[in-house]
Amino acid sequence: MAKRIFIWVAHPKPGSLCEGIADAYQAGAGRSDAEIRRLNLSDMSFDSEFEGYGDTSPALEPDLVAWQEGIAWADHLFFVHPYWWGAMPTRAKAVLDRALTPGFAFKYHQKGVAWDKLLTGKTADAIITSDTPPLLDTVLYRKPARRVIKNQVLGFCGIKARTVLQFGPVKTAPAKRIANWLDRAERMGLKAAA
Repeated sequence: MAKRIFIWVAHPKPGSLCEGIADAYQAGAGRSDAEIRRLNLSDMSFDSEFEGYGDTSPALEPDLVAWQEGIAWADHLFFVHPYWWGAMPTRAKAVLDRALTPGFAFKYHQKGVAWDKLLTGKTADAIITSDTPPLLDTVLYRKPARRVIKNQVLGFCGIKARTVLQFGPVKTAPAKRIANWLDRAERMGLKAAA
């Protein structure tokens, strides 16, 4: 049976390096018989305001519903986003806030602090681009973006992170290094589809 892969480019600007990385990942996955769905944040339309979960939470807009459907449909996910001020961009975080809802991604128990992970059985890869050198980010800041996507986002919902990488510094990267990053992403996509 063909593997189903959902790709999310969580960069708010079209034509970004993140899109190029996703293109490479998709090309690698496409070399097998994998089924692929993709959403680019730059094409998504939704209200990014979020006041918390509750009975009065607004209905999800069509693009957020499509994002949820992609997650639910997929066996494997690939997220790529830039690293701005220690985290993903605000609009990308708003997708997580709005669409990883109770009853879809997790369910708290009535008593205590435990929860059920409703997306168990799925795997994921993630690549984060940054101007901060990854080694400096690891030593000085303890890699917050990589920890958040792996543990507090994917892991919280039951998704097993296979590979979480940080590519950087983008600002000073020569063309050869960027080509190496794209090659690595393509190989990751091929492996994900196997």
